[in-house]
Order: sequence, then C-alpha cells, then structure tokens
Amino acid sequence: MTAAVTERSMLMVQLGGLYGLWLREVKRAFRDRGQLIGGVSRPILWVVILGIGLNPYFRGEVYGKATFVVPFTYLQFIFPAVIALNILFTSVQSAVSVIWDREFGFLREVLVSPLSRGTILLGKVLGGATVAVLHGCLVLLLAKFADVGLTWPKVLEALGLMSMLAFALTSLGVVIANHIRSFQGFGVFSNAVILPLYFTSSSVFPLDPSLSRAQTRVVYPDWLVTVVEWNPLTYAVDALRGALIGFNQFDPRLGIVIMAVSGVALFALALYEFRRV
Repeated sequence: MTAAVTERSMLMVQLGGLYGLWLREVKRAFRDRGQLIGGVSRPILWVVILGIGLNPYFRGEVYGKATFVVPFTYLQFIFPAVIALNILFTSVQSAVSVIWDREFGFLREVLVSPLSRGTILLGKVLGGATVAVLHGCLVLLLAKFADVGLTWPKVLEALGLMSMLAFALTSLGVVIANHIRSFQGFGVFSNAVILPLYFTSSSVFPLDPSLSRAQTRVVYPDWLVTVVEWNPLTYAVDALRGALIGFNQFDPRLGIVIMAVSGVALFALALYEFRRV
C-alpha cells in the first residue's frame, strides 16, 4: 500500500512539473512581442503579397490562356504551406529557450529537481508545440481571404496534423539547441535548416501530379525531385493540403505516418542528447 501511494505521489509530481514547464513556455512565448509580430506578419506577407503576386503566373494566365498545373489558385495552393511555415519558424525558434535556460542557470536548477529528464524535455517540447499550433491557427484566420472554405471537420483534421508537425519540429529545434551554445549561433544555424527544408517541400511550387515519376524527373532537375521526395516536410504540407483544400500530390496516409515517425525519432534523439547535458 505504501509503495502504491509513493508511486502515485511521484506520478503527481511528474505531471505537476510537466504542466508547470508547459505553462512557463507558453507564457514566455506570449510575452515575446517579437515572436507574436512575426507570427502575424509572416502569413500576411506570404498570403497577401506573394499569393496575389504569383497567382497569374501559377495559373498560366500571363499569355492570355489559363493552363492549370493544379485545379486551384495560387492563394489556395500556398495557404496550407503558409500554415506549415508559421509552425516551422515558431517550433524551431521556441527551442532557443533551451539555450536561455542553460545560459542563466534555470536548466541546472530544474535538472536537480525530482523531475525526470524525459518529463523536463516533454514539458518544453509540448509548450513550444502548443505555441506553434496557435501561430498556425493565426493563418486559418486568413482562410476566407484565400478563398479556402473551412468546416469544423476540416479544422479539426488540420489541427491534428498541425499538432503532429509542431511536436516533430520543436523536437528538431531542441536537437539543434543541444549542439549550439550561443543565441546568435542558434539563429544562424536554425535559419540554415528552416529555409532549405521549407523551399524543398513543394510548398511554393507543385510537382505536376499529372506526370509520372519518370516524366517528373525529365521536367524538373533530377536532384531537385530527389530532395523534394526525401524531405519529410513535403508530406506534412501535402497532408495539410489534403485536409484543407482536398488536393494531394502523394498518398494522404504518408503525411500522417512520416510525421508520427519523425516526431518519435526526433524526440528520442533530443532526449538522448538531453540526458548528456
């Protein structure tokens, strides 16, 4: 009986610590005005300026006739990708708190507490992922402007996919933070990861779904098609497109499977390295 009470007490300690760390990450993010401004300005820039500016070229209307690569406007096509972009930036940047806590001694104090390192890491990752999903929801507010019709089933499916993506990307941010010792270094290195990852995910241009795999490698550079196909973010963006506008370039199940596997693998890697801190 005593052992059972002790085990339950320890579980409550872990859960209480998990909640406290999660809440701390969320509160700190909302107090960071720069992060909030970026979360609002980024989708407006991409959807309003880039979406409108490239829409005629995307639809092939510049020469007087419409030749559709996909049966959607560029605003509709890019809309799910902008959600992924907001989540990508916010998730990876939220991991800078690992460097902050290490620099100012908070991490050392938490590590000597009764909380396990798995609980500490999970609290930080869940906190960053929560903020990233909320930033993704900011893009959903522009759905009417992008002519994307939203229903509750679509929103709920998108939220599930966004949560999986945010968890995986926040874990990736922690992996990066475990190897970087300065704020400046983290910013430079994270951008070196974010931008190539995003631009090679078929986010701003489609691989023509009417072409076979062999034809695609003729139309596009072979190396580019290979990078797009091996980029896990490609399938996350594709899954979001399927949920929000009903368009998929790949098997819809791939996005869910790849995000789930990536999330588990990246968290396991982050935990392995975190235990060596």
